[in-house]
Amino acid sequence: MNGDTIAAVRAPAATTAVRCENLVHVFGTAGNEVAALRGVDLVIEHGEMVALLGPSGAGKTTLLWHLAGLLTPTAGIVEVNGVPLATLSGRALTNMRLREVGLLLQNPASNLLSHRTALGNVLFAQFPTRRTAAVKRKRALDLLDRVGLAAIARRPAGLLSGGEQQRLALAIALANGPRLLLADEPTSQLDPASAADVIELIQAANTSLGTTVVAVTHDPEVAAALGRTVTIRDGRVGSAGHDGREFVVVGKDGTLTLPADLVDEFPPGSLAEATRAEGGGVLLRRVDPGSLGAGPGPDRGAGPGSASGASFGDGEERS
Repeated sequence: MNGDTIAAVRAPAATTAVRCENLVHVFGTAGNEVAALRGVDLVIEHGEMVALLGPSGAGKTTLLWHLAGLLTPTAGIVEVNGVPLATLSGRALTNMRLREVGLLLQNPASNLLSHRTALGNVLFAQFPTRRTAAVKRKRALDLLDRVGLAAIARRPAGLLSGGEQQRLALAIALANGPRLLLADEPTSQLDPASAADVIELIQAANTSLGTTVVAVTHDPEVAAALGRTVTIRDGRVGSAGHDGREFVVVGKDGTLTLPADLVDEFPPGSLAEATRAEGGGVLLRRVDPGSLGAGPGPDRGAGPGSASGASFGDGEERS
């Protein structure tokens, strides 16, 4: 890899940490395709902490792997720190993960060298840096202390419990002070006290180093701690949360996913009428197909099957 490529990977000028545009990923072979991502549009600014939410199989981990450069999109664009990942060679992507991106995989053992000690794993992760041996050792011991593993620093990683391996994996992911931390279920195998320590360490990295954090999680404590949420449903960004409020995300083609508490108002296959509401906003109303012969919708009033609905626009309920 030449110096220009290295400079591109480490370029600090971009204000956006992550950008996905119409990201599509299809698994399988011809005739047996499964679309894991169906046109994801996502922007995450430097210093943000974002929780990726959604049901199992929605595409959250697939999206995270794309941000790490571990998958090649079927279509669309993925940029990390202003660099289109499609322009990087395999060696350049590896260099990015070593120096710029901390990666915590869902299976903690996948992050570790099982024959090395916990301390040895964190030291090994710092190999690309120009720190002195003493500084590397101090950094490793400090991280192990922060995740509660100082007492077993010299135990082989393969002999640690699942929860201990998960905490060690986080220490490894943070060893080089990454600009972007990607974590897949970082607290899934931890007790509440250990999970709180992990969340605190992630927040500290964000506060002290400005590390951007993107974490896949089903843990409401993690989601609340990160602040911003993005919910993936059926391979698309279905909703986003800011400061405790949930918002529907409208796709480029006008598609949207209803909030979970409104889905029962619109069973699969329902017909719905979308109209501009008086005073602004949009009124979405379910329509009974049996009433369609009675004349134009707006002149009929609410038919027997058309009373259910939801309004969008200014946040006020409309009827």
